[in-house]
This record gives sequence, structure tokens and C-alpha cells, in this order.
Amino acid sequence: MGSQMFWVFLAVRVVSVFLVTTWFVPDEYWQSLEVAHRLAFGYGHLTWEWTAGLRSYLYPALLAGLYKLLALLSLDSVELLTLLPRVLQALLSAYADYRFYLWSKQSKWSTFLLVSSWCWFYVGSRTLANTLETSLTMVALSYFPWASECTRFLWIVGLSFFMRPTSVIPWVPLCLYHIKKSSHPTWELLLKRYFVIGLLTGTLSVGVDSYFHGSVVLSSYEFLKYNVLKGVGSFYGEHPWYWYAYAGLPTVLGVCLFPFLLASYETVRHRKVYRERAVLLSSVFFTLVVYSLLSHKEFRFLLPVLPMCLFISADYLSRWSRKASSNMIWLTALSIVGANCLMAGYTGLVHQRGTLDVMPYLASNAKEYRDEFNNPAKILFLMPCHSTPFYSHVHQNVTMRFLRCEPNLDEKENYVDEADQFYANPMGWVRKNLPVHPLSALPSHVVAFDVLQPQIKDFLSIYQEKVSFFHTDYPSERVGQYVKVFERINPNAVPLSGASTTSTTTTVPPPEEDDYENDNREYNP
Repeated sequence: MGSQMFWVFLAVRVVSVFLVTTWFVPDEYWQSLEVAHRLAFGYGHLTWEWTAGLRSYLYPALLAGLYKLLALLSLDSVELLTLLPRVLQALLSAYADYRFYLWSKQSKWSTFLLVSSWCWFYVGSRTLANTLETSLTMVALSYFPWASECTRFLWIVGLSFFMRPTSVIPWVPLCLYHIKKSSHPTWELLLKRYFVIGLLTGTLSVGVDSYFHGSVVLSSYEFLKYNVLKGVGSFYGEHPWYWYAYAGLPTVLGVCLFPFLLASYETVRHRKVYRERAVLLSSVFFTLVVYSLLSHKEFRFLLPVLPMCLFISADYLSRWSRKASSNMIWLTALSIVGANCLMAGYTGLVHQRGTLDVMPYLASNAKEYRDEFNNPAKILFLMPCHSTPFYSHVHQNVTMRFLRCEPNLDEKENYVDEADQFYANPMGWVRKNLPVHPLSALPSHVVAFDVLQPQIKDFLSIYQEKVSFFHTDYPSERVGQYVKVFERINPNAVPLSGASTTSTTTTVPPPEEDDYENDNREYNP
């Protein structure tokens, strides 16, 4: 039965690869696939986190190995380069699901809540470090010694920590519990187990990171220095301290929030009866408190506590179902499935899909395109930075540029990143940064949200709209309902009916010296 359940989990995660076709967060591509593409093929953009040494190469190196294998087999098509990393992550998540199943003592409710969780279905096959972190958490929990002296879980916790330092937060209460209940002296446990395992996993991590960074780097220290001590994370948005309580956790749990709250209340009242649940609940609460103290907050940061919440909820439902009628049990199960299917279906198939749908079109067009001067495509993304994937989804070393948004690392006064400069005055930015002559120096393609189109209509007068992709039902000031691709008009062709013949080239000064990476061939007029 156990091995059969693994195939069930694998089938669910692989299905999610094909049913989840929407955009979640930039890190899914820019901190994994883009880095792996650069490692494997020599070109791809590295964000400031990589040049500053904040990120670990452990996960991208794994994906780069897959890319290299595909290249050796001459199978490195765009389709496989974007599909197979997700299949690989689906496999890792399925194994984590199986370990969760064993940890929960093959509980039907645990299996049901895990498989039906909208959030885990939505992220379980995404190439996010947080997804791998959650998978490692589930595996480590399955080895946690509730009734033994085993320390195998520490190897997984150590590896997860050096991959993403914040992953240790949920483990603080669990490790304190482990140390307290151990029959070994505390100093012996800390020295011979925690320290040794931490040293070995740390050595592996530092070795991998230093090799790829080209110098000795302790990425976990750099991660904490920038994100905690310097508070760089707040540059990407701030939320009130109680955001995780009223928005973060309810969204991640979805309909399972209700059994979780009931289980939490019962656990607090009878914590000696539900000892295991009490320890897990303390871990969830501790994580929420720590993350609430940080100004920058995201849903994905709570993913590692999702399996703990589902375990607590499942244990409560298992005990409840012993006394409940069959009709109530079926009604509860159907309500959970229905609510999760609605959330997973909408977020996975509809919400924020345009920025992914546009990439196959760009990849195909860039391969075949030649302008009137026989030059290849030059693509300019006039969107909030990191709105789309990059070279990992084009797999051609063509010239591309996007609006940059690095934080103020040099602590300059009145610092404004490039993206904010652009949105403050779109046409002013165009006149300052795009060239006058020759015409071939202008981007051949412009990718933008529909909400921006009226603001740059003069610039787009020499472009023709080629295709439009639906993105979201909830447009905002910068993110529109549709993603549009504009192609530069051939001056020898007949002008489009009704198109303006006014050109911005009469008012555009020569471009300033650029500061972009030449080896990426990013669009730098």
C-alpha cells in the first residue's frame, strides 16, 4: 500500500506541472532556472543577490545538471528546458508527500488534506527554493525522533539551512524539544551531533557556493546580513506586523484554516494529551512571530509550516470523524475538495498567466525574426522588473533588456531604481534611454502591459501590435489585464491605417553609457 501511495502522489504532482500554468513570484525563474541556464549554457541574467553572494548554488546546480544532460543528448529545446525542471521538482515533492504519509502513520485524513491542498498543488511543482525547502521539511519531519534518539533529521535540516537560512526557524522549537527529551547530556548532543552535522553540511554548501561564485563565500551569512541586519527585503514591499495572521496563513491554508483553528484550540487546552500536536503548534506559532517581526512578507515564506498545519488539522479530523455521522464526514470532505479545487483551478489556470504565455511566442519569434537590416530580434520589456522569465524561457542568446530594480546597496541619497524612474515618466525615460539612430538600434519588440500603452503611444507609433495575452482579472496601476507584444514597423512597408507618423527620434538624445552585463547581451543601446 505504501509504494502505491507514492505513485498516487507522483501522479498528482506531475498533473500539477501541466495544470499550473500561471505566474506566482519571480524567484521561481530568476533564482533558479535563470541561474541554472547561465551555468549550463554560459548566458543568463544573474540578479544582484548572486553577485553579492546571498544565494546558494545547491538548487540551481541541480537544475543545471539536468540542463547539461539535455544538451548532451541534443534535447535542449525550450519546451523541455522549461518542462523537465518542474517534473524534477514534482518528483522531489512526491517523495516528500510519501514521507509525510509515513510520518502521519498512513492517516487517511492526512493523505486527503495533503493531496487536496490548493496551495501545495499550486506550488508543489514550481522551481522555487521555498518549494524544495518545504519538501525537505516534510522529509525531515518524517525522521524526527518523537520516541527515539535518532538524529538523521539533522542532516536534512542542515542542508535546508545552508540552502535557505530562514528554513531553520520552524525547527528551533522542534530542536529544543529534541534536546530536552534526549537521554544524552546536552553538551554531548550539541557537540557530537548538531555541531558535527552542521559542520559537514556547511562545508558541502560553502564548497559548492565558493566553486560557482569563484571565491570563498558563506552565502547563509550574506543572506542574513542583507535581509535581516540591513533590512534590504523591505525594499520589495512592507506589510503590517499582523499580516500573516489575517492574510498570510488563512490564504495558504484555505478552507483547512477552520479545522486548524479548532485543532489549535483543542491542543492548547489539552497540550499534555496532544503532545506531538503541541510541539508542532509551537513551531508554527514561533515561525509566525519571527516572520511578523520582518517588514517584508510573502505567502511563500509560510510554505514550510504548511505540512505541520495539515498534520495538526488531520489529527483533529481523524478524532472528530470517529464520532461524526457518515453524512457529516462526506459533507466536510466534499466542502474541502470543492473549495480547494476552486482556488487551485483559478490560481493555476487563470490568474496571472499572460507573462508566461508570452514567452513561447517570443522564443519562436526571436528564432525566426530578422529586421529590414537583417538584424536579429532585440526585445525590450517595459514592465515591472522580473515580470516574466528571461533567457531560460527563450534559450537563444538574443539581445534583451528589462527595467532594473536593485535595492539601494550603496546607500545613495534619494535613490530611485530604474523601474520606478520609468513609471514616474515613461516617455521621459524612453527619450533618455533609447537611441535616435540608426533605426536598427531600437528594440525590434516591446513587451508591455495594456495599461502602459496610452502613456507611451508616441513611442509605439513606429510599432505594430502583434499579439495580446490575457493576464489577470484584477489589473492594477502597473500590471494590466493583458500582456501585449509590439513589433517595430518596417519603414519600407505601407503604414498602418490610422497610425501616427510622428516619430520620437526627433526628440531623443543620444543614450547614456550603459552599465549592463555585456555577456548577457541584454538590450543596451
